[in-house]
Amino acid sequence: MLKQITEGNAILKAHLGKISKDLPVFYNPAMELNRTISVVLLKATQRQGLQIGLPLSGSGIRAIRLMKELDKSQIKKISINDLSKQAIKSINTNLKLNKIPKSKVSVSNREANLFILASKGFDYIDIDPFGSPNPFLDSATRRLARNSILAVTATDTAALCGTHPKACTRKYFAHHTKNPLMHELALRILIRKVQLIASQYDRALTPIFSYSKEHYMRIFFSCQKSKQAVDKIHKQHSFFNEFGPLWAGPLWDKKLTREMIKILPDNKFLQRIAEESQIDQLGFHHIHAICKTYKCKVPSKEKLFNAITKKGYAVSLTHFTPAGIRSEIPKSELIKIIKKEHKNAMSKIN
Repeated sequence: MLKQITEGNAILKAHLGKISKDLPVFYNPAMELNRTISVVLLKATQRQGLQIGLPLSGSGIRAIRLMKELDKSQIKKISINDLSKQAIKSINTNLKLNKIPKSKVSVSNREANLFILASKGFDYIDIDPFGSPNPFLDSATRRLARNSILAVTATDTAALCGTHPKACTRKYFAHHTKNPLMHELALRILIRKVQLIASQYDRALTPIFSYSKEHYMRIFFSCQKSKQAVDKIHKQHSFFNEFGPLWAGPLWDKKLTREMIKILPDNKFLQRIAEESQIDQLGFHHIHAICKTYKCKVPSKEKLFNAITKKGYAVSLTHFTPAGIRSEIPKSELIKIIKKEHKNAMSKIN
């Protein structure tokens, strides 16, 4: 069913229905936050004169929002592409509907990889497929300009999170099985895979903003063309317990996340990540899993946070799960705190 809707500053005529590849033109309203964060991140970088490549454009909503919500000086040109001829018709309709000047955009109807490789390069490439980003990583990393940004989305979370361990090994070159920290580890496995593909072309990709949300993983990388920088990236690949190899470095650029929250201060999801990003720690503590293991009552967040900060450690909630906290506190010390809180709670009951 074709309906006119509003998302951000964009007006869109889109087919609404069950999200699948069978939609006449692909548009997923559940990915609005994904697109909003893209706008906010590019605003926060304050980069000027960007050449933007969108190889999998669907309805054209991402391109239109970037055109209407970024400062005019930030965009030199947006190259919009989709393999579907119906999508191209929809994109042209929506560009006219939003009065986007033709001088600022180009629209092409090609296979995504051919579209990317035919270009001279982009300052920002957004890979947002239905499923795995794997088929597009080689071409995308080859056409990243100096000091560019690559955005990657993956919706095949069953493989990444270890529900299907063999699929994770085949597709992402890592061992993973379901565990309390699976969403963060999945994100780090995906990061390493993208970095490995890029390193073949002497491009060092550093995550500047990453997150896991419902049915997808999302990462923004900054690109540096340097063999030495690639070598440094590889040194930050390791294991977490038996899982991996994976990216063991920071998931966020702290300064960037602070700038992003200034732009969108009322977004609770972004607030959570902004707080979490200030703590450099591989992995988080899953409080419910710890309490289940040691048969303890789950302590209140307030009491737990007070006890952790009194010991001199930073602590925050994590966006990966409501049951987790991110902190530098060693797990052994955290267990002692949880056991003590459990003992105090039981003594009050008795």
